[in-house]
Amino acid sequence: MTTSDVNERSRTRAVYVISVAAELAGMHPQTLRIYERRGLVVPPFRRHSGQREYDEEDVRRVRIIKAAQRLGFTLAEIQEM
Repeated sequence: MTTSDVNERSRTRAVYVISVAAELAGMHPQTLRIYERRGLVVPPFRRHSGQREYDEEDVRRVRIIKAAQRLGFTLAEIQEM
């Protein structure tokens, strides 16, 4: 993702702090952090304070990961997809 892509996303989409993004995805913020550490989701935005910001695309991706887990896929298997 280029800088212009990130700038375009930030102008056209709402962004959420981790607690709100986790709530929208129906999970605990710590679970979202685990997904991030594994590289399953990468928040494209950070505030000046360093706080992560997620957009609707990130929340949608997390919901897909959760659905794959419900189907029996492990995080390692999802990571390989």
